[in-house]
Amino acid sequence: MYVKFSPSEYVYRYRKGKVVDEGIGLSFFYLEKITSACAIPTVNIDADFIFEEQTNDFQTVTIQGQVTYRIVDFKKIVNALDFSVNLKTKRLNNDPMPKLSKRIVNIAEVFVKTKIGEMSLTEAVQSGRELANGILEELKSSTELSELGIAIFSGFSIIKASSNQETGRALEAKTREDILKQADDAVYIRRNASIEQERKVKENELNTEVSIEEKKKQIKETEIETRKMLIEKESELKKFEVEKKVERERIEIEAETERERIKIESELELEQKRKELATLKLENAKKDAEAEAYRIVAVMEAYGKINPDVLIALSNMSMEPEKVIAQAFEKLAINSQKIGQLNITPDLLESVMNKNNIENNK
Repeated sequence: MYVKFSPSEYVYRYRKGKVVDEGIGLSFFYLEKITSACAIPTVNIDADFIFEEQTNDFQTVTIQGQVTYRIVDFKKIVNALDFSVNLKTKRLNNDPMPKLSKRIVNIAEVFVKTKIGEMSLTEAVQSGRELANGILEELKSSTELSELGIAIFSGFSIIKASSNQETGRALEAKTREDILKQADDAVYIRRNASIEQERKVKENELNTEVSIEEKKKQIKETEIETRKMLIEKESELKKFEVEKKVERERIEIEAETERERIKIESELELEQKRKELATLKLENAKKDAEAEAYRIVAVMEAYGKINPDVLIALSNMSMEPEKVIAQAFEKLAINSQKIGQLNITPDLLESVMNKNNIENNK
């Protein structure tokens, strides 16, 4: 047969009375005659309680709350209580959880009794959180719970701590009287405070008037001092402006003088440069004239050594054809008595005439 437990159960599997397997949410096949199992819950378990305890002033207090615990050592708890299950139905044969919760509640009651016995009625009724924290620490360090494999995980809370009805009425009466007395005291304090406030208001009004007069006096003194400072500042400003104006005019005169001086010096320097340039040009012209004269003398000396006919031939080489023809006609005219017969073609004359007409038109 096959059985599967939930993940919220720690299971011990026995075969012939010996543990053969254990773990959370086991599942396995088994033979019914030789197999048994124990299933221990792993989740937090809540146990409610209501205690009636007596304070150190012999008053009865009802404590209502809840304790939350968890099984952490499964080997201890399985040896202390019967968690065997029916493998077919997966239900506990004898559910030990009510007994376990009752045992834990009884342990908590012992601690509550001890704590309440050390308090007065008023302290017990008003100290719910402090009482719960103290008992929680006691439960965590409890040897009996540790031997059972039980741990308390911040799970002890007191929901209500109250006295019996008659005592509650007495406490209410006392509290009511205290409240009424506080109300009367408040009225008395309020009246005294009102009188004191009126006195302070009048005193503040007088102080305010004195302060206002002092402020007015200070304002007038400040205005006079301010006017004096303004006059001094205006005088200093005017003096400064006059000094700046004089200084500016002095700087402008010096600048103008300096510009005139630079201008005169520049003109003198320019005139000197011009004079030097004229002298240099004159010297250069003189040198050019001397060079030209020397060249002409040298050329004339060279031409003096050449035959005149050669010179005429050389000059004719650079002349235009028409001028050469005209010069030839001139020589023919000079030596006409030596010429027997001369033939001049019309083409020659026409070319000369056309050339002359073109030059005249230009």
